Amino acid sequence: MTVVITGSSRGIGRAIARRFSGEPFHLILNCRESAEPMNAFAEELRRAAVSVAAVRADISIFSEAEKLFAEADIFGGADILINNAGISHVGLFQDMTPDEWRRVLDVNLGSVLNCSRLAVPGMIRKKRGVIINISSVWGISGASCEAVYSASKAAVNGFTQALAKELGPSGIRVNAIACGVIDTEMNERFSADEKSALAENIPLGRFGSVNEIANLCYFLASDEASYITGQIISADGGMI
Repeated sequence: MTVVITGSSRGIGRAIARRFSGEPFHLILNCRESAEPMNAFAEELRRAAVSVAAVRADISIFSEAEKLFAEADIFGGADILINNAGISHVGLFQDMTPDEWRRVLDVNLGSVLNCSRLAVPGMIRKKRGVIINISSVWGISGASCEAVYSASKAAVNGFTQALAKELGPSGIRVNAIACGVIDTEMNERFSADEKSALAENIPLGRFGSVNEIANLCYFLASDEASYITGQIISADGGMI
């Protein structure tokens, strides 16, 4: 089975790729800029006898996303698509430029649309497939100083629910994971005191780990979750 994982050079995407690294999966990794760490990671997996390919492509652009899925087609097309690529922008909405908010929307929502559009026809032909969108709790409740990021993730959540209804009759499941505060490089902008204060607002008292998200993703892709579709599953330590 071929698993396409966008934004998989680091963080959550890398952890997801590692969780799927074994039989019967062939992995297609992707990044926009971090080609060196992605290629090093792919080589590490190959040394462990994992079947893997790595494709540098800006999947917010449809023609670039086509390059990614051309690689997947070599292995029979995507059986599992994990839309993980995303960027954040922290600051007041009034200070954002149109170029800045278009970029957030293009990456966070546009890449999901592009990749899903390219994966779905093959899944329909096979009458099976899984799409998992890595979203955010801010797409559910909204976050101050992350207005456009929140809007992009809310759109991903709505798209997830709608697409699940369209594709269910074809045996294709579509779900999203609404991540809370996960311990990734994206949160390195916070000081130790800020991290501590943020953790105090989480009932479980800590940030989530990338491996916890990867494990949930693996479950949703498996036959153990064969009756789960159209769901936005929060993994936030009880924060929302």
